[in-house]
Amino acid sequence: MVTNSGGGYSRWKDITLTRWREDTTKDNRGIFCYIKDVNSGKFWSNTFQPTLKKPKNYEAIFSQGHVEFRRHDYGIDTKTEIIISPEDDTELRRIKITNRTQFTKVIEVTSYAEIVLASQASDEAHPAFSNLFVQTEIFEDHKAIICTRRPRSKNEKPPWMFHLMNVNGGEIEAISYETDRMKFIGRGNTLENPAAVHAETLSNSEGAVLDPIVAIRYRIIIKANRTSTIDLIYGINESKAGCEALMHKYRDEHLKKRAFELFWTHSQVILRQINSSEADAQLYERLASSIIYSNPNLRGESSVLKNNFRGQSGLWSHSVSGDLPIVLLHIHDQESIELVKQMVQAHAYWHLKGLEVDLVIWNEDHGTYRQHLQDQINGMISSGQANSGSNKLGNIFVKSADQLSTEDRILFESVARIILHDNRGTLSEQINKNYIEKILPPLLEPKAKTTNFDNIELKLPVNLLFFNGIGGFTPDGKQYKIITDQKQNTPAPWVNVIANPDFGSVISESGSAYTWAVNAHEYRITPWNNDPVSDIGGEAFYLRDENSGHYWSPSPFPAKGNSPYITTHGFGYSIFEHIEQGIHSEMTVFVDKKWPVKFVVLKIKNLSGQERTLSATGFMEIIMGDLRTKTNMHIISAFENES
Repeated sequence: MVTNSGGGYSRWKDITLTRWREDTTKDNRGIFCYIKDVNSGKFWSNTFQPTLKKPKNYEAIFSQGHVEFRRHDYGIDTKTEIIISPEDDTELRRIKITNRTQFTKVIEVTSYAEIVLASQASDEAHPAFSNLFVQTEIFEDHKAIICTRRPRSKNEKPPWMFHLMNVNGGEIEAISYETDRMKFIGRGNTLENPAAVHAETLSNSEGAVLDPIVAIRYRIIIKANRTSTIDLIYGINESKAGCEALMHKYRDEHLKKRAFELFWTHSQVILRQINSSEADAQLYERLASSIIYSNPNLRGESSVLKNNFRGQSGLWSHSVSGDLPIVLLHIHDQESIELVKQMVQAHAYWHLKGLEVDLVIWNEDHGTYRQHLQDQINGMISSGQANSGSNKLGNIFVKSADQLSTEDRILFESVARIILHDNRGTLSEQINKNYIEKILPPLLEPKAKTTNFDNIELKLPVNLLFFNGIGGFTPDGKQYKIITDQKQNTPAPWVNVIANPDFGSVISESGSAYTWAVNAHEYRITPWNNDPVSDIGGEAFYLRDENSGHYWSPSPFPAKGNSPYITTHGFGYSIFEHIEQGIHSEMTVFVDKKWPVKFVVLKIKNLSGQERTLSATGFMEIIMGDLRTKTNMHIISAFENES
């Protein structure tokens, strides 16, 4: 955890500067950097995400207050260091690019960050609405972009944020800026391959854009075996003038160097404050990852989760709010007091780093020395709180196990993000335990090469009304037909709302959809991403040729095929038609008029003139609530064998 644990955190604890998503599969953040070799046209990122081009010699190094990434691509070495300034509310990312080839290289370095400047809850609830209040301004004199939120009331004083980029070593050819996410990514694209990477320059747009980002591009010339240093700086302040002062400060090379020198001293002071060591801090960081991201290996057993029928209010009688992540520690023996000491230290360490957690300690000792163990634990808590400061959100609760009912035990073990036991080894052993993973099925081995089938393409009817080049109404006005392909998309998601009074779905022309019951916001069955640019969703269907291994989707999302798609939006249904390698597919989506049931009917017709072996796969990401971050820990799935 690289954080500023000084006064900055207390001021901005409710403000998220850049977008964050709790996704353990792609682990996407809101800040990226793209590096492109202009000579060859090849591009990659300074870390693994978001381009997913991971070289063989990729390294990620974590230490106190410091993160380092190293990689080698196409003769270019990239080293990235990330720190938080101990003195100011700023983050510094230093990227050193070394040209290991014998030729002069023209390199483009493009930063990217999605701006939020609001609480995490408000951004998750409705990001498109929250984005409307952000405005941006380009400061060419500082080679920076500054942004803030328009106040929604007279008393609101929103903060200001800036992004600055500096280059040392290497000849600068051009500088450009972007603050519009739609222009940067491009409609229908993702961050893995954004449109801006292939553009000559960024558009230099600014102002009150609909979907704000900050992106700066430098085109630099690096001679053979030379190194260029690029500094990316992000900061926040209470006023525009304060941001300008910080921008001026961090253009000074000596002050930037000072920040990189101070981070180590600052991190050691934090460890000394809680009487902890570097090794302990590494353990606490490992534990923190299982708090931020749900880790099933350190959570309760599935049998326990299935038996819990109580909600958050069941915690209130124990003075635990349930608003913060819960770490549960079982102590059975007085000799295991060292584990208690470590967890009290971890709790103080997380607080100093800005991660608030409720630590619940269960005294499971049923012997005559139970009260003595209780007193020892309370004494450690008192000294730990004195070391970490009294202004704390997260608390430590000590409970005697015999005072807990069976229902209470099940509830706590169900909601805890981490459960530790003193009889299952040391803290290090429990964190580093090798858990048996489920063996995945082997990859499909193609049995034959892909055959070149006749290229049959679907076409729209010629008699469409109000045709705009992409879609139009049928003469009877009951359907709207849309054609899309690899190069042509609609300018925004064109959706169809399919619903009965208590159940429904929204589906776009790409096939991206989400489904709800009773209330479209409060009880989403599958996730709604509210992203008009990439138009991604949590419902997907795939077709695969079992002989060649070639796969595609019956709708444009998520795996668009090579030939055009025709989408038909009608009253209460949507139809997707496509022909791929001689296979015609028609996917119809509708809901029952009365019951909470959604139908996805897939019809496949073989037009290739050959016998084909195909498979159809459906995928749905389940939410069962309003936000994934609230519900993903508590969803239980099982096979329904009878059907």
